[in-house]
Amino acid sequence: MPPAALSRRHFLQTSLLAAIATPAGRLLAEPAASTGSRIPLGMDNFSVRSLGWKAAQLIDYAASLNLDTLFISDLDSYESLEPDALRTVRAKADAAGLKMYVGSWSICPTSTRYKKDWGTPAEHISTGLRVSKALGSPVFRVILGTMDDRKTPGGIEARIADTVKVLKASRSEILDSGIKIAIENHAGDMQSFELARLIEEAGPDIVGVNIDSGNAAWTLEDPLGVLETLGKYTICSSLRDEQIWQTPEGAAVQWTAMGDGVIDWNAYLAKWRELCPTVPVQIETISGGPRIFPYHKREFWDQWKNARAFEFERFVALAAKGHQPPPHVSPPGQDKKTAEQDYQKSELERSIRYCRETLGLGVRGR
Repeated sequence: MPPAALSRRHFLQTSLLAAIATPAGRLLAEPAASTGSRIPLGMDNFSVRSLGWKAAQLIDYAASLNLDTLFISDLDSYESLEPDALRTVRAKADAAGLKMYVGSWSICPTSTRYKKDWGTPAEHISTGLRVSKALGSPVFRVILGTMDDRKTPGGIEARIADTVKVLKASRSEILDSGIKIAIENHAGDMQSFELARLIEEAGPDIVGVNIDSGNAAWTLEDPLGVLETLGKYTICSSLRDEQIWQTPEGAAVQWTAMGDGVIDWNAYLAKWRELCPTVPVQIETISGGPRIFPYHKREFWDQWKNARAFEFERFVALAAKGHQPPPHVSPPGQDKKTAEQDYQKSELERSIRYCRETLGLGVRGR
């Protein structure tokens, strides 16, 4: 019987036993692949969200870091979505040598995260495609929702079905635009195999993945395993590192700067070069405290009924190797908002240096 078909009780028992029996060294990284051509390096503007910068300021900042791409993952970051204003943004990005990537939020009308800020889901997609085309973005990033959608009537399966309907209804427009929709594995909404199913049902000719390495652990998966499943669909990215460690309730996850977590980036990038070598690595550092996953409690599994034992085993093996990072302490006497802004910039810039100097990423700034 495949793991996904096990009863919840049997799944929990066998998964925990398997995880306990798994040596911490089982998931040692494979040797790094030859670098070959350089993978473009960029940033996701959510990394510096507290600064409230609009597109022009974000372009100047990304250019100062000598990046290859700039991913603006929300439509509110543009002063205007009128054609002339977008042409000005495009010209500024072109002059700075930056490739633009465009994103927004939920297109699932029954998601707890869905808002009507951009009209109906179809209108939201239309706006995103128009902005993406104007700015030269090959994708329009969207999301389904969050972990809370797993608790809604019908569970995540119903929300996936609703999202597929939205995408199929806009199929002709998406094809005509030449832009692909990139759906993120976002905030614990879909496990990797669930997102792969959504892509296949909606049509991989119009839909791909915005892969988020940090969010991978929020669905009880190893980020490398998520890339193994979703890499062939990946067309955009929002990457960061994370620490995962054991707790009395189960495990905790805390996002970190690149190089400060449990992800083996040499192994990750070797798989990246194999599955999606032309997709830029775009860094989205997000500071904050840990999130607890109390998987020793039976009721925890109510929202993870379809989880697969072998993926959970890899997650627990990572938790056995990780540790709780020290808390960030702002300089004494510094204004709280300024401290947060400085910290977000420092985490992103430190991550960019790690990507460039240790991992050999980036076409510019070599």
